[in-house]
Amino acid sequence: MRNGLGKLGTVTVVNLGIVVLCILLLSLGALKVLSDQLYDFNMKQTMSGAPHEDIIVIGIDEESIKEVGPYPWDRKVYAKLINQLEGAGVRAIGFDVEFDSESNFPESDKVLADELAKHSNIIIPSHAMLEDDFKRATKTKAGELLMARSVTEPIAAFRKSVQPAHVNAAFDTDGVIRSNWLELSSPQGVFPSMGYKMAQLGGADVRRFQALPQLEDRPKAEMLIRWDAGEYDFETIPFAKVLKGAVPAQTFKDRLVLVGYTAPGYDEGITPIEKHMHLVYAHANILNQILKQQVIQPVSKTVDLTLAFVVALLFGLLTWRVKAITGVIMALCSTLVILAGQYVLFSANLHFLDVIGALACGWIAYLGNLAMKTYFETKQKMYITKQFGRYISPDLVKEIASSEQEIQLGGISKELSVLFLDVRGFTPLSEKLKPEEVVDFLNMMFNLITERVLANHGTIDKFIGDAAMILFNAPLDVPDHPYYAVKTAYEIQLGMEQVRADVLQKYGVTISVGIGINTGEVVVGNIGSYLRVDYTAIGDNVNTAARIESNTQPNQILVSEATYELTKEYFGYHFAGEKLMKGKSMPLKLFEVLSVKGAPSSVQESKHRVS
Repeated sequence: MRNGLGKLGTVTVVNLGIVVLCILLLSLGALKVLSDQLYDFNMKQTMSGAPHEDIIVIGIDEESIKEVGPYPWDRKVYAKLINQLEGAGVRAIGFDVEFDSESNFPESDKVLADELAKHSNIIIPSHAMLEDDFKRATKTKAGELLMARSVTEPIAAFRKSVQPAHVNAAFDTDGVIRSNWLELSSPQGVFPSMGYKMAQLGGADVRRFQALPQLEDRPKAEMLIRWDAGEYDFETIPFAKVLKGAVPAQTFKDRLVLVGYTAPGYDEGITPIEKHMHLVYAHANILNQILKQQVIQPVSKTVDLTLAFVVALLFGLLTWRVKAITGVIMALCSTLVILAGQYVLFSANLHFLDVIGALACGWIAYLGNLAMKTYFETKQKMYITKQFGRYISPDLVKEIASSEQEIQLGGISKELSVLFLDVRGFTPLSEKLKPEEVVDFLNMMFNLITERVLANHGTIDKFIGDAAMILFNAPLDVPDHPYYAVKTAYEIQLGMEQVRADVLQKYGVTISVGIGINTGEVVVGNIGSYLRVDYTAIGDNVNTAARIESNTQPNQILVSEATYELTKEYFGYHFAGEKLMKGKSMPLKLFEVLSVKGAPSSVQESKHRVS
């Protein structure tokens, strides 16, 4: 009874701690980075790549700068462009180019001002100052428009004729643009965004966007952008091509034209769908969104919290109701179902359900309860071992008490130095020896190898007849493992000198050892099947080490270029040439070990401490 109450009390306390941890994660926004990544994934995977056909972009690209002349251009150029577009019958023109100061050519400013005065469907943007001189942020209140400190507007000659709009980008904490303020308040009045104003000038129905649902903890009129198309999806025509009349006039009839920078390095930003998007296409995506009447709506935080509670409860119960492997599979399947469900919800009606918090809480609950379950099971096994060990073998008791007999399969990717060794001349020698003498000889030789390997922190993976595979840096980490691998090989060859002399004198047979070493990433761990498992290393770098060994001459140590680069300070080498190995498209550079020059500082310090 006492043990039962103790277990229940422990489970209760730990789960209360899990609840507190989950509340902290959800309330402090610690998972925002992952939530943003999920949101961006949804956005990118569901984009149509087919923007509204009324939108067209005129790009200030590299070719246009070469043809028209160095930037900034004479403002007569813009006047000419407007004249051509208006003559072609455009519905509206939006310049993502700011004209907030007078140029060095007053007559050109007047030409552009006179052209602008002829039309009422042209936007030249303003830029709002949202930060003060001391703080890199702007305070906002939910339900109110974002208030700018001031607004930099076009020069007076232009301002009186054009439509006002702002081109401010709303950056998230990670620098990605996911939303936009459809309207900003300022001392000079309210400024709509470029895309929103273009939609109004184009005659689009904007009533739905005038009454957008309030985003939680966001200013009024802030809208999540529906990134539906990338740069190359929008119809884009170079500025110079339009200017010289190389584009048919009907191309622009009744179209909504955005003019902006498309040259590399000009006016770029990070978006959920592209890392370097020219921001004229941000305005194009907003305009496209309004024309298509698409509104992204995050699901209520209440739903997020409820889902987090339910998932945490279910995952926690899984731990106690099913076996560990079954629980992991069920938890993983549940995770995939939840992720797939939120994706379907987003793709169907643009409702974003943030399930990251729910999944995080679920897995915390699962792992926390699994740790407790493992603790209690281990405690029970120790109790059984202690009690029944008085009557039968403790080793047998441990085996009986074990709930899982199978060795778990699996491996990790890790940098290892792999040494392959092969005895040459063993076959002629074995023909002259009795079977027991063959075994004695192999044991003597492998004793030498084993002593040197263990002295240099290596692991003998396997003996294969008269060959051996040796690992350095597994299963335990070994600093300077390439050094120890080459040192082992060198010491084995030194030790083999006496063995060779004895065998030659006694049996008249010459034996030798070839050693190949390679360093690189391999997969190491318990590998095999449920019937037979082996702790070993596999991968291309293991095969490379074996093939290097097969190319050695008698009593030669060859290492790969990777091992050479890591150990060339400590050993004398001779370049042995390049060899094209089986399965390789490029030859490998090989290096022969000739002498020892020194040791890494960590090895020297270790020897000094021992002495």
